[in-house]
Amino acid sequence: MLQDPSQKYLPHPTVNLPDRQWPNKQLTHAPRWLSTDLRDGNQALAEPMDSSRKLRFWEQLLNCGFKEIEVAFPAASETDFQFVRQLIEEHRIPEDVTIQVLTQARSDLIERTFAALQDAHRATVHLYNATAPLFRRLVFRQSKEEIVQLAVSATRQIRALCEASPQTQWSYEYSPETFCFTEPDFALQICEAVADVWEPCAERPMIINLPATVEVNTPNVYADQIEYFCRHFTRRNAVCISVHPHNDRGSGVASAELAILAGADRVEGCLFGNGERTGNVCLVTMAMNLYSQGISPQLDFSDIRQVVEVVEQCNQLPVHPRHPYAGKLAFTAFSGSHQDAIKKGFTARQHTSSPRWEMPYLPVDPNDLGCSYEAVIRVNSQSGKSGAAWMLEQNHGLILPRRLQQDFSRHVQARTDRDGTEMTLTAIWQLFRELYGPYKVAVRQLMDYRSESQGEGLLSLQARIQTGEGVITLQGKGNGLLSAAADALKTRFNVAFSIEDYHEHTLGRHSESRSAAYIRCTFAKGESRWGVGIDNDVARASLLALLNALPLSA
Repeated sequence: MLQDPSQKYLPHPTVNLPDRQWPNKQLTHAPRWLSTDLRDGNQALAEPMDSSRKLRFWEQLLNCGFKEIEVAFPAASETDFQFVRQLIEEHRIPEDVTIQVLTQARSDLIERTFAALQDAHRATVHLYNATAPLFRRLVFRQSKEEIVQLAVSATRQIRALCEASPQTQWSYEYSPETFCFTEPDFALQICEAVADVWEPCAERPMIINLPATVEVNTPNVYADQIEYFCRHFTRRNAVCISVHPHNDRGSGVASAELAILAGADRVEGCLFGNGERTGNVCLVTMAMNLYSQGISPQLDFSDIRQVVEVVEQCNQLPVHPRHPYAGKLAFTAFSGSHQDAIKKGFTARQHTSSPRWEMPYLPVDPNDLGCSYEAVIRVNSQSGKSGAAWMLEQNHGLILPRRLQQDFSRHVQARTDRDGTEMTLTAIWQLFRELYGPYKVAVRQLMDYRSESQGEGLLSLQARIQTGEGVITLQGKGNGLLSAAADALKTRFNVAFSIEDYHEHTLGRHSESRSAAYIRCTFAKGESRWGVGIDNDVARASLLALLNALPLSA
């Protein structure tokens, strides 16, 4: 990289718009959407889709609710041409869906495009030509007047061909392809000339698409360009203003959102941002951004994993694990502080009747996208006390006391530090059983017990315990079941301890649900140990927990 990049690169100009209005506006409704996955996205693939992959993608777009889909550049290849014919001839296009096709401003290509669209019910013909100074000078070597004439002549031909096929409901889209680095006044000039030929009205709908073909400036500058155009275009109320942001600077979504604030009506892009170079604006991200603000995007991503699967198979490109809303790790927290906040958020949610989603670190409910809560928290060496506790609660119903969470997290931390890997739910559950005893084959197993009241607040306990040396009988007295059990264990195993913490809860809401009991004992040298017991009988669960809290040497 250069020490002084200004010797090689110049900043792109801004727009003089001191009274800009878009910064004070707020998004209140969804724009019109156009998916260009099958055209712009497809041309950016190393291996463009064949007809079967295109058809699968087409069906997915319909399932998501898209009403406008750019399906092909029919004159570019026979595959594209035949795909358009297949959609039409096999009646695969719903009545309320408009297909769109792209063409350059060449007479033969336009003729071929209309041949592909024969007998379509609804169709948009999308014409483009580059307008920026760089392209006029280096690529086409044409003057402004020649560039305008090219667009006007092509528009005139397209209108004539549309009028010759009145059985189709036609719409026309024009793109000054390199709008974002075209002089604002020249962009207006060429679009005015094209609109004069098309004469947009209810019978002749028109879309003017103002693309950020290559993202060359910050999103606020793009918004200024859109607002400037909308203010000065004489037929603004007769046309739909569309935007087509690319993502070269990594701000495609921001550019699209600010463009809508600035007056645009429609957004063109791809699912998960596929497209040339760094891609197009991601329609999933933008739609879900609206959703997270309480605005219906008019698109359905309620099974986002299935959408990801189809797109990955058709594009043969992976969706990044941290892609907003859709990546496998999009809702996952590894950080201990994040996990603690999320766990507390879910606990609070269980005790409120409010429908409002208020959850630390989770802007939307994963369930709304068909995702479970299992992947919200995952455990590695960065995790704190809440991570493993959350996984045990979600998958085994165990609500660990805070001190037990802290104790268990020390062991989890030691294990993940030692192995340097993430701990799976299976590994966490196995470690928990090894440490605290529920369901494991213990050295001491409770076979049966019997308790009786002795009067004056005392209770006697008799229990049979299976040990490695055989069955032994325990007898003890106390002011309750646990104190009687503690008395019996102290006497039989000659160990001094006291019960410091006791917690219990049911594992379900039904009367036949099992119960979990948690006991912390402290011993003569000050050390403490936890035991956990689970049983259909809460008293038996308590005794199991106490047995599991004793060290093996006792």
